[in-house]
Amino acid sequence: MLKDITLGQFFPGNSLLHRLDPRTKILCSILLIVAVFLAKSALAYGVLILLTAALIIISQIPAGTVFKALKPLIVIIIITAFFNMFFTGGEEENVLADFRIWFLHPVIRVEGIVSAVKMALRIVLLILQTSVVLTYTTSPIDMTDGIERLLSPLAKIRVPVHTFAMMMSLALRFIPTLIEETDKIISAQKSRGADFSSGNVIRRVKALVPVLIPLLLSSFRRADDLALAMECRCYRGGTGRTRMKIMKMTAKDFLFILFCALFIAVRFLPMISSSALGITGMNFSF
Repeated sequence: MLKDITLGQFFPGNSLLHRLDPRTKILCSILLIVAVFLAKSALAYGVLILLTAALIIISQIPAGTVFKALKPLIVIIIITAFFNMFFTGGEEENVLADFRIWFLHPVIRVEGIVSAVKMALRIVLLILQTSVVLTYTTSPIDMTDGIERLLSPLAKIRVPVHTFAMMMSLALRFIPTLIEETDKIISAQKSRGADFSSGNVIRRVKALVPVLIPLLLSSFRRADDLALAMECRCYRGGTGRTRMKIMKMTAKDFLFILFCALFIAVRFLPMISSSALGITGMNFSF
């Protein structure tokens, strides 16, 4: 069921990740994303998998709940892996299978399978790490304050930092609400005899029209109610706004950022030193 999707939800707790400053988690999420994109070897992906498992354990969130974040993106992961497997170039001696479908000529090579596995792992690691470090362990209010504080220097050049942070916070907040609303609409349509599981692809897409229209109307209605509620409370953006909780970074925040930075440095420094010294044929990075 759609209500089992946990993407964007916040799970209250008292773990180390829950107690970290929101700015720390945002910065570390960015560093971990960089680490995932820099990973190329099997050892690098192995270390990232172990790091992700350690973050899940530290967050004290059940692993089953964490992996539910992958549910809405399974189709995207499969399609990405499929195209990488069939359309990645490589050596002719590494060809495993050769197909001809109309005007298409997909070829499965060893390089394509490796690329498909890497891309699938990359997407999975990105989702799991950002979910555990950021959305699962950070409330929308704290995330808004953290984004606003990090981007506060841009306010000096008239960038609407507070508006941008509020928009991101509201978008994350309404993901679970829209998923729940979609599940209710699908259940209501099924009770009226709608069929979403049989027929070809075109028929299934047409069957979703009675779901999308009420969902859009409900989204606009919720947005209008939210705007009215904010206006009734005299919301005028970040001007003169005070905070109930004053964010303050502690030693554990700096240590966590240092750990993530060192994790990136292990990937960067060997490349820089090797190129600077003109060393070839040696690879110190993982």
